[in-house]
Order: sequence, then structure tokens, then C-alpha cells
Amino acid sequence: MATWSNINLQNSTSPLMEQLLFFHDHTLLILIMITVLVAYIMGNLFFNPFTHRYLLEGQTIEIIWTILPAFTLIFIALPSLRLLYLLDESFDPFLTIKSIGHQWYWSYEYSDLQDPLEFDSYMIPYNEMNLNGFRLLDVDNRTVLPMNTQIRMLITAADVIHSWTVPSLGVKVDATPGRLNQINFFMNRPGLFYGQCSEICGANHSFMPIVIESVNMKTFINWLINSSK
Repeated sequence: MATWSNINLQNSTSPLMEQLLFFHDHTLLILIMITVLVAYIMGNLFFNPFTHRYLLEGQTIEIIWTILPAFTLIFIALPSLRLLYLLDESFDPFLTIKSIGHQWYWSYEYSDLQDPLEFDSYMIPYNEMNLNGFRLLDVDNRTVLPMNTQIRMLITAADVIHSWTVPSLGVKVDATPGRLNQINFFMNRPGLFYGQCSEICGANHSFMPIVIESVNMKTFINWLINSSK
């Protein structure tokens, strides 16, 4: 999760988020190279008293600085298109969860089960929180999901537009009333992964967090049995 003075992206929890981090670093490296090159050329132009007579007007240099940006865009576009394809690819899910955004809490439905499980997830107020809790992030009912399995989330809203977002999973989906959006993800490690609504949805927009608890399959089945009682 995000920590104090952290300007980087959160550590990845899913293979797709790892690919997003690689693409971020790849693009940032290209941007740094372009910035350094342009700054070097501008510095030479400003502080050099001499003028290159072929630099002010020349077909060769104009062809070069037209072709080079085109190749640069290709190096950025190809991995970007590959990532878009992977993000939209719908794998055969092991479990489907429906998440419904309300003002201002989330409700979840495990509808694949023989006895469907439904619950609401509210933020824990600061005065009711444990000493080791995270302010504005902890909830009373966590969304427990098995790791190393393909999960499909169906996201919608009951009133206004919300956004179901978990940064460490690389997931951000609009929850739109009357529309069912879906996203697939695969968690490759256990832990607690925090998110928040990322669409300004009213006065308490900042008080509807998301907590995903990634556990092994045995713990997940025990949680289902205990929750169904």
C-alpha cells in the first residue's frame, strides 16, 4: 500500500500490475532520454556564440527530427497496445463477485455459490478503530478472495457514478448505475490490499474504502463456511 513520502507506484500484486509497472518504467526512460537530449541541444544553442549554417535551414535535419519521433512513438505504442489487449482479455474465471457502489459504502455479492453470500462494507470510524488500523482505509467487512486464481469482478452502482479502484492490483473500473462493467485480475501473493472510490460521488466520497484480503484456498473455504452460518 502507499506509505509516507512514497512517490512511486504501489508494489504489484498481480501479473498485470507488474506489466503496467514495466511499461511505466519503459516510457519514463524514453522521456528522460528525450528531455536530456533536448536540454543539451538548447544549452548549446543558448551558450554557443557560433551558428551552424546548415542547422537553421536544412532538409536533412528536418527529415531526421521527423523520423526519430515517429520511431519513438512506435516504441511506446507497441507495448501499450499489448497491455490494453491483456487488460481486456476475458479469461475463464474461477469466481465471480459483484460489487455495488452506494452513497457511501460498497456491497458485495458472491453469487456463484450454492448459497449466495451478500454483505455491506463500511469504513470503520476513527473512534472505533484499533491502534494498528489504517485511518480512512479499514472496513468492517473485508472482501476475502483466494490467491492464485482468476477472479472476475462485476461492478455497478445503485445511485451515482462511483469507481472501484485497487492500485496494487492495477484495477480501476467505473461503477455506473444501470450498467455492469467487468474486470479480471489474478492475485499472486497473500495480504491486505487497499483501495478507494476514485470518482467524486458526493459529500462522503473519501469515506468508502475498499479492502481486499488475499488468502489461500483453504482459508477462503473456511471463511465461506463461517460466513454462511
